[in-house]
Order: sequence, then C-alpha cells, then structure tokens
Amino acid sequence: MIKFSKERLLNSTVVAGLAVVGMMAFAPTAVMAQDQDEEEATEVDELVVVGSRIRRDTYNSPSPVQVVTREETVLAGYNSTTQVLQGTGVTGGSSQINNAFGGFVTDGGPGANTLSLRGLGPSRTLVLLNGRRVSPAGSRGSVGSADLNVLPTAMIERIEVLRDGASSIYGSDAVAGVVNIITRNNIEGITFEGQYNFPTEANGAGDQARVSVVGGLSGDRWHISGSAEYYNREEIALGDRDFTACNTDYRLNRATGQFSDFIDPLTNERKCYPITGTGSNGVTINTIGTSSTFGARAAGVPSTYAGTFNRWRPNSAVTTGLVGYEGVGATGLNLNIRDTFEPRILNRSLISPAEVATVFLEGAYDLNALGNAEVYGELLVNRRESSQTGYRQLSLDYNRGSLLIPANLQFSNFLAPQPTSQPGVNVGVRAFIGFGNDTSTQENDFIKYTAGIRGDFLLPEWRYDLNVSYARSDSTYTFESFLTNRLRDSLNVVVAPVGTRAELTRTGVLPTGLTGTVTCAVNVTNPSANCIPAPFLTSQTVGGVLPENWKNYVFQPVFGNTMYEETTVTVGIDGPLFSLPAGQIMAFLGAEFRDAEIDDTPPLDSINNNLLNLTTALPTRGTDSVYEVFGELEIPLLANLPLAQELTLNVSGRYTDYDSYGDDTTYKVGLVYTPFDWISLRSTYGTSYRAPALFEQFLGATSGFLNQSSDPCNNYDAAGVFANRAANCASEGLAPGFTATQGITVFSQGGAGTGALAAETSSNFTAGIILQPSLPTFFGDLSIAVDYYEIEVNDGVSRVGSGAILSRCYDSTAADFAADNGLCRLVERSTTGSRALTVRDSYTNVSTDIVEGIDYNARWTRELGPGSLLANLSVTQFLTQASQLFADDPLDEFNGTIGAPEYTATADLSYAWDQFRVRYGVEWIAGQDSYEYVGLSGPSDYVFDTPDYYIHNMSVQYAADEFTITAGVRNLFDEDLPSISQGAYNRIGNAPLYSGYDYVGRTGFIALTKSF
Repeated sequence: MIKFSKERLLNSTVVAGLAVVGMMAFAPTAVMAQDQDEEEATEVDELVVVGSRIRRDTYNSPSPVQVVTREETVLAGYNSTTQVLQGTGVTGGSSQINNAFGGFVTDGGPGANTLSLRGLGPSRTLVLLNGRRVSPAGSRGSVGSADLNVLPTAMIERIEVLRDGASSIYGSDAVAGVVNIITRNNIEGITFEGQYNFPTEANGAGDQARVSVVGGLSGDRWHISGSAEYYNREEIALGDRDFTACNTDYRLNRATGQFSDFIDPLTNERKCYPITGTGSNGVTINTIGTSSTFGARAAGVPSTYAGTFNRWRPNSAVTTGLVGYEGVGATGLNLNIRDTFEPRILNRSLISPAEVATVFLEGAYDLNALGNAEVYGELLVNRRESSQTGYRQLSLDYNRGSLLIPANLQFSNFLAPQPTSQPGVNVGVRAFIGFGNDTSTQENDFIKYTAGIRGDFLLPEWRYDLNVSYARSDSTYTFESFLTNRLRDSLNVVVAPVGTRAELTRTGVLPTGLTGTVTCAVNVTNPSANCIPAPFLTSQTVGGVLPENWKNYVFQPVFGNTMYEETTVTVGIDGPLFSLPAGQIMAFLGAEFRDAEIDDTPPLDSINNNLLNLTTALPTRGTDSVYEVFGELEIPLLANLPLAQELTLNVSGRYTDYDSYGDDTTYKVGLVYTPFDWISLRSTYGTSYRAPALFEQFLGATSGFLNQSSDPCNNYDAAGVFANRAANCASEGLAPGFTATQGITVFSQGGAGTGALAAETSSNFTAGIILQPSLPTFFGDLSIAVDYYEIEVNDGVSRVGSGAILSRCYDSTAADFAADNGLCRLVERSTTGSRALTVRDSYTNVSTDIVEGIDYNARWTRELGPGSLLANLSVTQFLTQASQLFADDPLDEFNGTIGAPEYTATADLSYAWDQFRVRYGVEWIAGQDSYEYVGLSGPSDYVFDTPDYYIHNMSVQYAADEFTITAGVRNLFDEDLPSISQGAYNRIGNAPLYSGYDYVGRTGFIALTKSF
C-alpha cells in the first residue's frame, strides 16, 4: 500500500519518477506530466510502496512494482477499473475471467470478473483497496475471489501491481502477486465525468457508458470525499459479429488449402455448429430418434446402402417407408445432414451485459489526542445487475404407446426409461427440438465498511494504525430450466374426461378407435395440479413450434442466493529501531484477525435434482477464521561508499493460525544493491502458505455426468496391455467385453471432512537489474529494468478430475483396488442393474504449478520541440508454464500454447505540449502453437496454432483548467481474430476463448470531465 504524510495527492510526475529512479518495474501506461518539474517529487516525505509495510523516504524496493495512473487509463480508452486490471499490460497475457465467459461455469458465477497474475488463478492473487483487502463477491457456491466489478473507477488515483509473492506481508492468498488500488482523497469541489465507448461494427452493439460525480469538502480538522457512478455495458450477441455467425469444425485440407466444413447434400450449404463433422455426433435439432428401421433414404445416401435408419427429419414428400420422414442417421454412414443450427442460436451472448452502480466515500477527523490521532473511515457500496442469454435444446421423450405419438411411429421402442418417463416405461420416440433462448440473471449487492484510528505511538517517530473492516456480498441469481417432474407429468396423458377445463387439454390425432382430447393423467387424480399436456408429436413440434402455455408450464425460472461475509481487524505499529552507519533500521509489527462465512442456497429444484439435464447442487455453507502476527525489518547495511551507494536488506515473517488447517510460518528476504548511481540489483525469496478457500472446503456436492464410454471397464480386454485394469474389472464380476449402458454420475464437492485436504505451500524467487545510464542531454533519459521470477506451488488445492480418478483407480494394483485405497475411495460401482459408476471429485492437494519468466521494462523521455516525448515498453516472457497433477506424473509444460502465450508486450509513445497530449499504443500477443500439447506430431487437418496478434490504440487529449476532453480509438485496425479447430479448446465462434483477444472490435471513445 502507499500512504502519504502530506495531504496533497502524489501527482503523475512523481509516479513517473518512480520508474525513473528504477525502483519499480515500469508500467507501459506510466504517466509523466511534462509541464511539471521533477523537483515536485521532493514534496513527498514518506511513503509505503506495495509489497512492504515500511515507511521510507526513498522509492527503493527489492520487489518489482508496476504503477498505472488514472490519466493514462483514460488515454488508453478503458472505461472501468475492471478493464484496466484485465488488460495485457497488467496481466502479462494470462487469461482472465471476463464478460465473455458468461456461458461457462466459473468461480464467482456468471458476470463476475476476476484477476489472475502469472496465470496462477484468482485465488492466489490478492486485491487491496487502499491497502486493505477486497473481500470475495459473486454468486453460486464457488465464491472465493474479489469481483473487480465492485471497485470504483472515477475515484481511482492509481493502481500498484506487485508481481511477487508477499504472503509474509499480506497473508496467505498473496501467492502470485498483489494489486493495490489507491483512491483520491482531500478533494475540493465537484467534478463530473462521462465516458462513452462505441464499437464501429456496422451492426453496432456493445456500447459502454459511464457517468460519475466526484467531490469533497474539508475543514481545519476534517475532510470527506467520494464518488457516485453508473456504468452500463450493452450486450453483444453471437449474431452481432461475423466471426461468431457460423461456428464450424474448422478443419483445413493442407493439400488444397480449403477448409473441409461440412456441406449439407440436401441444401448444398455449409452447416454451422457441427461438433465433429460426422453423422453420429453433433448438436442436432429438428429430428426424431426411433428404434432402427428401414425408411426412405435421404439425399447423399448411396443407393447400395442396405442398412437401417434411427434418426429422421420431417419431409412431407416422403410417401413410402416411414411416411412423412426421411432418414438422416444411419449405421455405417459418415453423414451430418441433420439440422444443427437455427437463427436463435445467434441470440446467445458473446459479451454479456452488465449495469454497475458504485458509491465510495472516505473521510477523516483529527482528534488532537491519543498521539495526534486521526480517525478515518471508508464506505464502498456496489450493485451489479448482469445477465446472459443462452440457447437450449430439448430432448422430448414420448412414452412408448403414448397417445401423443402418431400411428406410423407407434412401433418405435427407442430407449430405456428416462427421468421424464413413467416408472418402468420405455421411451418410444425422442424428439430433438431447438427450444429457443433462455436467460440467466444476477443481482449482486456488495458493501464494505472500514473504520480506523492512526497516530503517533509512544516512541519517537513511531506510528500506530488500528482498523476494522466488514464486507458482505449478497447475490440473488436466477436461471431458467425444464422441470423434470412437470415434463414427466405433461408427457403422461390420457383421454380427457368430460368436463375437463379446456386450457388443460390438447387436441390432436389420436390412435385408431379413440376420440376427444387428451389431458395429463395427474389432472384426473388431482384436479388442482393444473398440468398442461405436452404437444402431439408432429412436424411442427419437431421444428420447435411449441404451445406457449406448455412452455410456460415446464420451463421455469429458478432462484438461488449466495451470501459471503468477511470481518477483518488489523493493527500495526512502525518506526525506527536504532541507527547504523548506513541509516536507521526500520521496523513494522502487526497482527490481524479475519473471519469469513459463505452461505449459498441453490434453487430448491436444483437441490432436489429436478432440473432436466442440468447439474444438481447442494447448499455450500461454512466458516473459517485466522489469527496472524507478522513483522518486517529494513536494514541499511551500506550507504554512500565506493562500489556501494546502497545495500539494503529487507526481511519479513508471518505466523498464521487457521481454525481449519492449523498453523504455519512464512518469510521473505529481499536485497537491494546499488554499486553505482546508474545500476541497481535487487532480489527476493519468499514462501507462502494458502489455506483452502471456503468454497474449496465446503462446496456442496454438485452433480455432473460422463458418457458411459468413460467407464474404464467398458469393452475391456482381459489379455490387453492394461493387466491391472482387467484384473480389477474382473474382481467386480464384470466379464471381458462388458458394455456399459449408463452414464457415470460425478459429484464435485469441497474437501472439508474428506481427510485429504490441507493447506498448499509455495515459494517465490525474483532477481532483477535496473539500469539508468547517464546519457548526453540531447539523447534524453533512459531507464531499463529486467526482472526474473520463478514461482512454484506445491500441494496445490484442486479437483483431480473424474477421468483421472477413474483411470488411476482401475489401473492401481489389485491389493490397493480391493482395499479401496487412494483414489478408489472416490469411486463406487452399483452391484445391481447396469452396474453404473459414481465418482466423487472433491477438492484435494494434488497439483504442482510452476511459473518462470522474465519481465523487461524500458522508459525513455526527451524534450522535443515545444513539448516532451515519452516512450514506454513492457515485455513479459514466460520461460515455463507447467503443472503436474500427481508426483509421479511428468511435468506438463504448456508454455506457448493457446491461451498461454510465451511472449506479450505493450508499448506506447506520447507527446505532450501546452494543453495537448497525443498517444499511440500497441499491445502484442505472440503466436501460439498447441499441436504437440494436444498430442499431434505436427500440422494436420486440425488447426491448433494462432498467429501474432496486435491491437493498436490512438488518442488525443485537451486539458484546460476546469475541463478535459479525450477522444480516441481502440483496436484501430480492427484486428482479425485467429481461428482454431473444434475439439481441444473452448471457443467463441471459431476463435479461442481467451481474454487477450478483443471480441468487440474497433471501438471509438470520448471522455469528458468538468470541474466546479
């Protein structure tokens, strides 16, 4: 954290000076106010740089720190603090969870935006606001990290980024680094701000708008300041961008250079949204499934084909075979002529919308007592309303013999009983229907109070600070789902008795010998059930034309609530111990108590397993507390000597005692050595201890499913190379060639109570050099910093994964398997019926993560003509990005693969004169290659590499005394997004799902401020 003894804010010149003196890594967005003198830096008496709690009058720090100022974020076109923190300049190219992930299962729930430094995950990155923790926020059971949406934007003065482990200084989750957001204070007057970002795509969509007011008052002994702001981000749907308008397999014929997207032989058009390009797989709609039968062949089927069909689509021209239907799914044919696309798919969210309202207040009052004490406080209130539009299919299972099935399909016996079938009744016909769009919403209310007192301590030059914070995140989340019990009731129909209410009946063609209408059987036995019968199986039904009253009956919104609370009490004292020849030894001593509680109550239908084809989820409830004491020393060993302008040692340590996982100690040692004025060397080594997050401990069991082919005993070979597997399958009474007929149920849950979860540990090493050569005046000023880092996390808290659990269990020795040892404790096979498997995938300590790399930073400034020229360059090079699931596994290196680039860089050039400033910036993400990583020896028909990716930004600013106007363009050349093949990575359209890519496209922006 940074704290100033003077009341005035540190201006941008001083921030630029931090980079000049080489004590920090240089931000690509570092700012220099060229019209002010560097001498203004002397107005700062003492400060505390993030990564240390020691007050000092120099900027020296053994840890690399990046500073991003609010002025430059405006010039770069960012419209929120979230966008700044998730930009390449801060993240170094590591993938982040943002508004493009709304359709995926993520920690924090849909709509939450989190920050991960060094690619080690948001639970290992600590976010601070004015040096104090920002508590987790979000929805659903996996809330464990700060949601960047809660942070103010208009009130931000600057952002400090420590890319170094700091658990001994800030606590257990500061493994990969710390981000500290510093707000403005002691503001006089009122300033109105507004910014509008508008994509230039012809079909628009995706506008962002922010309006805010910032103001403050002060008296002789008090001040209060704050901001109120509203931010709105509009939705971008898949249909709003060309690259998502037609998702294909994207397979490349290397010989012809043509993409082998599937062409429907009936329409001669490219098919959108296939999965594998084969006739046996894919997202398929507007078809039915029956037991195999002969039928009229579809176009593209060889005339010599003598097999049978089990998938059909309506065709009124077919008058032989299965009248009204043509076969589209046939044994032994490699066809994909089923429908896989309909226009409503393009209504899905590419970038999900959000509305965010934030109020931030801070103030202080001088007591003139208790050591010239000052009482202070902060209030942060935030509300986020976010939503996501999805697309749903419906597999509608008609009971065999149902009155809703037409006569020509009554023969069919398609499947064994399903969840929507009547007990013991098979499925006669399944209709694969494109149902339409669904909506998920989140309303998240976040509030954080802080109150404290600080002043002079008993000893000379010593100070104390005591503060208490309370934060609460309260989220209500809603999503729509088919209710299994209502579908079951609606599909079980009988001939309606005389007098049945018309709105509870359905008219259609009944089997021979029957007349009248149908109603739900439950309406006869329970007239108050108000069940709406399912539609008759017709071509319209198969095509997705469904009765509105039935859709409203079976497809319902369900509601859940997530509460996360955290209380923190922190006390610290700091000051000089005694003097050495090189200077004073400075010390900090502190203690902290934190208590956190999570309470997620999913929808009742989710708890009761009543959501069709969706996971079940049980409540997540748990608490944890931690007591910590910590200290830090800064020892000046040498100063102002030949070959030793400075040699300073920094040591820190922390004792941590969790209620859940016991105690441990962490430490950090840092050294700064300056042999000459123009060169400094710095290095740190530290350890971390991270107790599992509450959701990792207490996540309620959430069900999922694997295909039956994932059963290790499915079609096993007794004489095959997997001898252990064969023996273990046989020990369960399964014969060679056993065919699994039922999917595998997977329960994911927290690790508390399993006896297999402990805190994770890690180590962090950095070493850097700072160069500030003395150059001729005409050349200007140049500063260069190069920092090496290595982080290794051991016993990482993670879920093993159901596939790994099954394979390792069944490939274990017969003795371990029989004793139910190791991962076999998590596997259970039923002893009757289909012999189905159940897997419990709990959080446990298994993984090792290693990140190694080099940060290069350079800053150059020169007077030129009537103004000043400033250039910044920041490059991140990953040398290693690797993980290891088990100790006997090989280290899995994924550096340079898709989503984990080896190199990223940001650069900007700005020129300021008089009241004007012009900026040009470039962001670069190196090309990525995943062929070897996914198991391919080289390029094939799959495309698993991406080219270099560039984003160019340009802006101009005019600043008068009371107003400022900034205008510019982000992604100036509307860079094309890379495309990859389906099959190994999550995609949006044909592009990889990766936060480093700009899905919005070229965007203009204009920002205005007006002060009074």
